[in-house]
Amino acid sequence: MKADHYDTFAESYARENESGLFNAYYARPAIIELAGDVSGRSILDAGCGAGPLSAVLRDRGAQITAFDSSPEMVALAQRRLGTDARVLLADLTAPLPFGTGEFDDVVASLVLHYFEDWSGPLAELHRVLKPGGRLILSVNHPVIRPVVYPEADYFATSPYTEEYTFDGHTASLTFWHRPLHAMTDAFTRAGFAISVISEPPYSPETPRELLPPDLGDRTSFLCFLFFVLEARPVG
Repeated sequence: MKADHYDTFAESYARENESGLFNAYYARPAIIELAGDVSGRSILDAGCGAGPLSAVLRDRGAQITAFDSSPEMVALAQRRLGTDARVLLADLTAPLPFGTGEFDDVVASLVLHYFEDWSGPLAELHRVLKPGGRLILSVNHPVIRPVVYPEADYFATSPYTEEYTFDGHTASLTFWHRPLHAMTDAFTRAGFAISVISEPPYSPETPRELLPPDLGDRTSFLCFLFFVLEARPVG
């Protein structure tokens, strides 16, 4: 995916995420819950989009730095966060413009599944974390692709493209499926210890009309997978 791909529908995507099920009532609350007490912590929001997660973490007392590869998303995040956060244009597939050991935590919500190769991005995220710092992330759940596409090989790292409608704008997004063991192997090779693997429920504040009609009384559904990783010292 081109770095500026989201530029063509940035505002539509941002509006959808303000109140949509998968971000407002699932991914974002789950990341916030995993982050816990962030007061006084220096946090990097990697792939920040329009900045809704950064805004919540800032309001909870964190010192926020955020970046995205889409200039339009960066502009939206700057508008939202004002002077309360540092917002930059940067690409996770390239060296990041931050010092080694600069951050207590990194959050990367729904970012890594856009990349075929995780080694470079994970190495950079590990570098900018303090020893013992946390990488809190979410990705598409690896079981989704073989469920939706029964002919797909679960064990193959492979791309797939799907169409989404964001506030009336249709866009094609390409993701990279990888099996769970490929994810965890990539984390450990990059120097991370796995603290948490989570398949959380959706927020209890979710409006009922947003939920799938066949969900019944269940409080969870398969969608994203969440991790908390700890940066181990290198060497």
